[in-house]
This record gives sequence, C-alpha cells and structure tokens, in this order.
Amino acid sequence: MSATISNSAPHNVTAEKSVLGAVLLDEQHLHALLVDVQLRPDHFYVREHADVFQAMCELYEADQKIDHLTVAEQLRRNNRLDEIGGPGMVEELVAWVPATGHAREYGRIVHEQAQMRALLDATREIQAGVIGRAASPRELVEQAERAMLEVAHDERQKAIRPISEVLDEETDRLHHRSNQKSPLTGTPSGFNDLDNITGGFQAGNLIVLAARPSMGKSALVCNIAENAALAGFPVALYSLEMSESELAQRFVASQAKVPGEDLRRGRVAESRWPKILEASGRLSDAPLYVDDSSDTGVLEIRAKSRRLHHQLESRGGLGLIIIDYLQLMRHEGRVESRVEQVGQVSRGLKSLARELGVPVIALSQLSRNVEQRAGDKKPILSDLRESGAIEQDADLVMFIYREEYYNRESTRPGEADIIIAKHRNGPVGEITLTFQSQYPKFMNYAPPQFAP
Repeated sequence: MSATISNSAPHNVTAEKSVLGAVLLDEQHLHALLVDVQLRPDHFYVREHADVFQAMCELYEADQKIDHLTVAEQLRRNNRLDEIGGPGMVEELVAWVPATGHAREYGRIVHEQAQMRALLDATREIQAGVIGRAASPRELVEQAERAMLEVAHDERQKAIRPISEVLDEETDRLHHRSNQKSPLTGTPSGFNDLDNITGGFQAGNLIVLAARPSMGKSALVCNIAENAALAGFPVALYSLEMSESELAQRFVASQAKVPGEDLRRGRVAESRWPKILEASGRLSDAPLYVDDSSDTGVLEIRAKSRRLHHQLESRGGLGLIIIDYLQLMRHEGRVESRVEQVGQVSRGLKSLARELGVPVIALSQLSRNVEQRAGDKKPILSDLRESGAIEQDADLVMFIYREEYYNRESTRPGEADIIIAKHRNGPVGEITLTFQSQYPKFMNYAPPQFAP
C-alpha cells in the first residue's frame, strides 16, 4: 500500500480494513453503513480505503453486485486501481475481518475517528484565528461555536453534489406534499388567507414585515408566534423593543381575549381569571422561546438560535425565528454608513435562515415617505427604510396598512390589509385581516355581515 500513515491524527487502519472486508464478504452490510452509521468515503483516513469505499458506493447506486472483482473493475474505471496497489490489495481486505456480523460497529469506529480528526482541525483553526487576531473576540467565539456544532453534527465536509441527487430528494419531497393534499408546505402563520398565498413560511427564507409605527407589526408577529407554537412548531422570538413581561402580557391578552389595558392595570374581574389561567397554561405547554436582550447583534442571535435549534432536534428543530426589529440590532465592525449597517444585518439574518433551514421573520421600519405622499398611503418597496439591501435579501416582503389610521371616517374600521409586495417563489397581492386594537390581536377576516 502506497500511503504513508502519520500518527498525529486519530485513525484506526484495522477498523477501516475490517469495514471494507465485511462489505466484500457480504454486500448487504453496505446499506446499514450508509443509512445507520452514515459512513462516507471522506471518513476514511487512508486515501486508498476511501477510494475502495467510493467504488462500493458507486456500485450500490447503480444496483450492481459488490465483491472483490466488481470493486476492482470499478476502481479501474475510476483510474484508481493501480494507485491503490492493484487487484491484490482489494482481495487482501477480506482477510482483515474479525467477524462480518460486526460491520456496523467497525463503521462506527471509522466514523468516530473521522469526527475526532474534524475536531482536531477545528481547534487548530480556532487557535490560529485567536493567535492571528483574525476577527473580534465576539466573532471568534461565534465562529468557534459554529465549528464545534458542525463537528458534532458532521457538517464540515458538505460536498458539492450532482443535480441528480438534489432532484431525487426534491421530487420525493414534492410527491409527499402532493399526497398530503395540504396547501401548507412551511410553518403556518395561523391566518388562512396568508397561508394560502405563501403555503406557510418556507424553510431558509427571510421574511420582512414592515409598517409605520402603531400599525400593529409587533402585535402581528406575536400572533404569528403564538399561532405557530400552538400548532406545534417551535418558535424563537427575539424582542429588542419589548420586555419579557410585556410579551407575556400580550400573549395572555391575545389568547384569553382580555383587553391588554385591563390586564396591565389590574382591572380584570375575578370571574375572568379562570379563562386567563387556562390561556396561560395553554401557552406554557407551547414550544415558544423569548429573548428580550436589548443590545444584541446577528452573531448573538445566530449563536442562540443554533444552540436552540440543535437542542430541539428531536422535534425537528426550530420552525420559526422572529426578530423585532431589524433596525434596533447592533451591527458588527466599523461600518459608518447606516445603509451598510442595515445591509450587514439583513445579510446575516438571511445567512441564518439558510444555515439552519428555518424561516426568519424580521420586522422593519418604513420611511416617512408614506406620510408625505398625497392620496394613497399604501406602502411600496421603496418605502423600506435603508431599503436596498433589505429588499434584495428578503424572499418575502409584507406591509401592514390600516385605512382607519389615516382616515378616522374610514368605512373599514377594524380592518388591516397585509400587502405582499415581494414573493420570490409565489404570487404577490393583498389579503385582509381583522384587527382588534383593544387586545391587540389580528384575526382571520370576517365580513361585517358575518362578524359576531
């Protein structure tokens, strides 16, 4: 064998040979190694062993027999047979197997040794970053935490993939959705008309919800958070504006349908408390997590979300992340331009959505241009404050518009338009919700003749 083995990195050559030999003796072991152990060619320390396992995987994908002859032939087609030492090297592997029935255990040893090497590499990278002062301490801590989690979940070697693999997975997913006969493909908002347009908030998407002050944007995301959590989707809500106490009051008022002002001032009749306690108990059982840190940035939110996402792995991870609101987040570095600062934050939130595969809703302010326009004051994309980067990064942009806010004589009291101004993967348009300002709470729209 041509490889020179270094003793500096964790490895177990005997386990690697035993895995390969066991598959050569009984090809049925390969399925368990790929599915249960999730063994990959790059987990093998010896290059020649990785080549042999790669050849086995290719034969498995092509639904062909696997033995020392077919593997040697596949290696020849890959121009690797001579490099590994010829057909004799493949035949020799069979002699290394202590017991073929233990193939899965041998595979786990190989996988664990690969994980140890990845951990060693990650610590070296962290050490080099610290010694070289490659970034600020906060950024280095975030990078170190991400590296450790990637090692723990074996994500450091995400290889470039052929489109055939991606298409196979995606068509299976789409077929499953078709069989479900459900319009929802993402995390539900709890509002029927909105979910019909979006199909729910999609994994990996950045959703921007913007409105002028007092339009109810914080109320709407609180309603979305409680709706999603009560439907079983874990939600992380980062509120840079409201305290935990204020959030709790809003959730209870919304669920118990008790005016928020009465709850805050202690003017709730004793007869209403059973309903409040019932609502509180219902919310307590929901997977809803809140953070009211006022001085926070993308790095902290990414670190906290990443930890929570992996803690909730048994439930499928987080279903939704909400930030209230984008312009209050701390930027990193010495960026002077406010537009660049907001752009840095929006790009960071988009990266978070992609990294965790979770929809992220970020609230945003609108500029005063809305108020200064004569006539129609419905928001448009150019009204987004520091709009360039936000509009570019967002997959979905929604605005809240309430006519009665600008016109006290409006014929549409208690109605709110949700304007979908950008939708990267679907239609744009408007829907109407009912807004009950006393709670405050948004609800599915009921025309006046059907309203209670």
